[in-house]
This record gives sequence, structure tokens and C-alpha cells, in this order.
Amino acid sequence: MSAPARLFGTDGVRGVAGEFLTAELALSLGRAAAAITPSDAPQVLIVRDTRESGEMLEAALAAGIAAAGGHALLGGVLPTPGAALLVRRFELDLAAVVSASHNPYRDNGIKFFGADGTKLGEEQEREIERLVAAAETEAANGRVRELHGAGGDYLRELHARFSELDLSGRSYLLDCANGATYLVAPEIFRRLGAHVEAIAAEPDGRNINAGVGSTHIEGLVERVRDGSFDAGFAFDGDGDRVLAVDSGGEVVDGDELIALAALHLRAAGRLLGDGVAVTVMTNYGFHQAMKGAGVKVATTPVGDRHVLAELIARGWALGGEQSGHIIDTGFVPSGDGIASALLTLEALGDRDLADRDAMTKLPQRLVNVRVGDRDALDGAKGVWEAVEGESQQLDGRGRVLVRPSGTEPVVRVMVEAPDETECEEVTTRLVQVVERELG
Repeated sequence: MSAPARLFGTDGVRGVAGEFLTAELALSLGRAAAAITPSDAPQVLIVRDTRESGEMLEAALAAGIAAAGGHALLGGVLPTPGAALLVRRFELDLAAVVSASHNPYRDNGIKFFGADGTKLGEEQEREIERLVAAAETEAANGRVRELHGAGGDYLRELHARFSELDLSGRSYLLDCANGATYLVAPEIFRRLGAHVEAIAAEPDGRNINAGVGSTHIEGLVERVRDGSFDAGFAFDGDGDRVLAVDSGGEVVDGDELIALAALHLRAAGRLLGDGVAVTVMTNYGFHQAMKGAGVKVATTPVGDRHVLAELIARGWALGGEQSGHIIDTGFVPSGDGIASALLTLEALGDRDLADRDAMTKLPQRLVNVRVGDRDALDGAKGVWEAVEGESQQLDGRGRVLVRPSGTEPVVRVMVEAPDETECEEVTTRLVQVVERELG
């Protein structure tokens, strides 16, 4: 018997709405997800971002949950971390988020969180795929109802966590990506006393992530640089990541935000295990700064799922990615863009973001080299000899990372070195070797 079709990727089920991700598939996913819970009548929270396909998929997903005997609770538009937080807060069995994160509006996705607020594991995802393929879930009659005030509940949780953060006299510009943070983010900043202006906060179903948000930060940079703001923050479509811009218009990525948070929490005696988990893409300057501060660092493959797994395994709380996925399990076991922005401001205290000194970033160069067979990299002796030679030359002053893409016929070459010239020279030499050996 052949294995069921793979539906789940690195961040749930995702594809073009109405083509791959149809109402029929959403209904099947809802039935299967409800069936894998221990309860005969599971309570499942459903939230979504602002895509025009969201309501259709929400309705189909809810119908599937009810058809398996579950109770679907419709929370409406809410950032992804809100679902991860509220599924625990209300002691529900499951949460589902209808979103494709930073993708264009035509795409959509469905991802599930367990009762503990973490994404379902691979084994659970495989079981959902098996049930979808077999269409063997038992029919039952459940319920679908609206959960009024989910956004307010999430706001209260944020306010309780940061109740001592006083932003009076400060001015911030927020880019809400026309996505799920468009109401909650400006409101929590205002409740904490800040003057707030929000851009990309008028979703129309099609403008989510359209030239705005954390993956298109140029507009925020220009507005902050030319305005009178203390800082700016850009979220993505579902609100699980954030990047910052200081008053001079310089982008502050996830590496720097995590460094700020780590040093602040350690000084306050609140950094569990005195450690942080980051990915292989994290800037070498971060590692140097943490070593100097006595903070342990664990490195994982790319992906917030891997970061969270490492945190749980070690009993630590703080970690994240350069892209702005930052996890503080003391609040919620998910990336939370709004909470991460507020944690950054808590860490700064009376200082300006432009005066941050948590780490010094090394120049970084990343080149994607198209190859005939990315799987041949493991046996490419010439490539690994070149990597070893360049690493020895850098001698702890930087690093080299060569790895295959997980989805494309590409080998990624990343180099970090003390200055731009050396970084460029090392990268050029390595790219030439990869092209010669694998091109």
C-alpha cells in the first residue's frame, strides 16, 4: 500500500487557495484533525488572517471539525501566536490557523496547534494525512459557533505580560502588512502609553504582504528615517515575526533583537538556563557577543519548529531566527511579532534602539548557486576541502556555511568575515568551486 500524499510542509498545509487548498481539502483536514484528538467532542479554535479566501476555508474547516463531532470556535482575524496562547488559556483541544504567513494573498494555508500551544508534531501530521487519504473518519454531529472577543483576550494577555512597560512620550510607526496584526498591534502600543502611527493597516483581502510588512521593509525604513519616530516595527501577514527599524533608518533583524532580549533577561535573572537557541543562519557576531556575556548558544537547522524543539529539549525559553521569528516560551511557545517588539522595548529601557550595543554584526554574503544535483553536495570532496581551507584562514574571525536548499536545485553559500572585502573574496572563491564541482 502506497503512503498517503504529503500535504504538510514546514509550516502546515499551504498552496494556492481554490486550486491546491480547496474547500474540500479544508473540510477533510478539519475532520481528520478533530479525529486525532483524545476527545470525542474536541473543542477547536479557528482563527485566520485577512486573505479573501480565509472565510471560505474557515467555514469548510469548521464544517469538517463539526462533522467529526467537534466544536469549532470561530475566533475571526487574530495573529497566529494568539491562537497558540488562547488554546492553552481556554484549555481547548486544538487550534487551527488559516494563513499563509508572508506569502501573497492568492496563497493560503492551515496549520494546527495542540493543547499545549505548540505546532503538531510530524507524527500527528502524518496521521492527519493518512485519515484524509483514507476518508475513514466516523461521522458525528458537532457544533460551530463564534468566539466573540478573541482579539480582546489576546490583548489582555499581552498587557498583563508587559504591564510595567511605560511607553509614554515615545512615538512608533507600525507596519501591519495589511494582515492579522492590524488591530491588535496599534492598540497594545497605545495602551502602554505610546504615540502610534500604523501603515498597511487597512486590509482588503488582497493587499496582505503586498509590498509591505517584514519582507518588504523598505517603506517603513523611509518613513521612520524621514519622520520623528523613536523606532518602527514591521510584522508579517500572520504576526509571528517582526523586524525593527531604528530612528536612523537602519534595519534591526532577528539576530540583534534576540541578542538584546537575551542580555536583558540574563541581567534580570530571567533567562532560563542562561541559554538561547538560534539557527545556522544566525550571524557569527551574535555568537561572539553571547560568548562574551556568558550566554550559552544552541544551533539548529533553519525553521522555528527546530528552534522550539531545541528550547523544549533544553528547558530554555528564548530563541529565534534572523528573519524575525522570535520565541519566548515564557509567554507563548510560538513566534510572536508583537510580544517580541515589546520585549525589545523592555530590554532597551530608557535607551533608543539606535544606541543598541548587544552585538556587532559581521558582514554576511549569501549566494544561491544553481546546480545539477543538490544531493551530490555530500560527496563533493573538492567543495568540502575548499570549505575547510577557507574556515582555517578565517581562524575564528568569521565562518563559512555551505548547504543544499530543501526545495530547489540550489546550493547556498554563506560567508561571514570581519570586513566586506574579505567576505566578498571568500564567497567568490567558494562559489567558483561549487560551480566547478556541481554545476
